[in-house]
Amino acid sequence: MISEKTTKVLDLFSRGRKLYKLMQFEDAKACFDQALELEPDDGPSRVYQQRCAHYIDTPPPEDWDGVFVMTTK
Repeated sequence: MISEKTTKVLDLFSRGRKLYKLMQFEDAKACFDQALELEPDDGPSRVYQQRCAHYIDTPPPEDWDGVFVMTTK
């Protein structure tokens, strides 16, 4: 059985991903931030939180296809 906390984290992650795909990075980051408050070790939320922060500072082109391109190793 999935705990209530895990259900909330999954819901926040799902909402964040939808907003991320819509290029609504500030709202998406807020979802990932909330998920990480509940589950600080959630790797996927951490990755998307960082990607949102990057895209807030450096927006992708308007024809962005949702793919994150790493520029450093």
